[in-house]
Amino acid sequence: MPLAENLTIVAMQRPCLTSWWLVECWPQVFNKLIRRYKYLEKGFEEEIKKLLLFLKGFTESERNKLAMLTGILLGNGTLSASILISLYNENLVKEGVSAAFAVKLFKAWINEKDIGSVASSLRKVGMDNRLMELFPANKRSCEHFSKYFTDAGLKELSDFARNQQSIGARKELQKELQEQMSRGEPFKDIVLYVKEEMKKTNISEQTMIGIVWTSVMSAVEWNKKEELVTEQAMKHLKQYSPLLKAFSSQGLSELTLLVKIQDYCYDNIHFMKTFQKIVVLLYKADVLSEEAILKWYTDAHVAKGKSVFLEQMKKFVEWLKNAEEESDESDTEEGD
Repeated sequence: MPLAENLTIVAMQRPCLTSWWLVECWPQVFNKLIRRYKYLEKGFEEEIKKLLLFLKGFTESERNKLAMLTGILLGNGTLSASILISLYNENLVKEGVSAAFAVKLFKAWINEKDIGSVASSLRKVGMDNRLMELFPANKRSCEHFSKYFTDAGLKELSDFARNQQSIGARKELQKELQEQMSRGEPFKDIVLYVKEEMKKTNISEQTMIGIVWTSVMSAVEWNKKEELVTEQAMKHLKQYSPLLKAFSSQGLSELTLLVKIQDYCYDNIHFMKTFQKIVVLLYKADVLSEEAILKWYTDAHVAKGKSVFLEQMKKFVEWLKNAEEESDESDTEEGD
């Protein structure tokens, strides 16, 4: 029997095993051995993967000890999160062994580190979007996962999984949106599809306008020459302004769009001088309101390119304020 597997089984079955032994001694034994004999590292992980496939052969007490030990070893870096692949075994999942084991494992892991460190480790091996697979297909929902792990005292893991699912849904929606745009689908059909998906996935309009903006700006190959990209951008955004308008019916959505435009123009240097022209175009197309533009100018802008963009907007903002004052005066005269 390989050394790694032998030691792990001894650690679980040792009669005098206490929490102190499990937390302090055995993890150190494994850690020191692997640090000293680096060739054991890969073999150790492979043996742990094999061991996890046979969880049904252990008693509940032994499974709990192994889960706790595995969580500690994940926390101190002795093991990679790739070993979790074994928990997606169909038979273990079907009988609820995987989910129960994962509760003990993640409790020990999070206790060693924190949810941020756990999340980072999961992302490195592509496991961050696979946590739902701990449950059978008929129970593989964010709601079931959240309730199961929250009830077990792992709300932070539930929140992480919910956030990952939301990110995944947004990515899929953006991908489909870009495909529909590339096929030249009518805007009314695109809007209908997107709004249905927003309801299904509980995505707010404020989030959606950011996805639409990114999709619109990714739909074209931009000219690298600053003097030509402005004209290209005006033509492109004029065409897609009805799509942007459909998802900017709220003040917060408009402010989100303005910040997205600011970020984009700053991150893409050849757009630096185009910011004001984009805002004016979208104002004329009723995508952005004067209230949102004034709010952005006053205190809702971000730091990226702040001085450049505020200077670009200065004259237009003054014009908006004067137009607003004239409108107020006109309303007063009519009242008199």
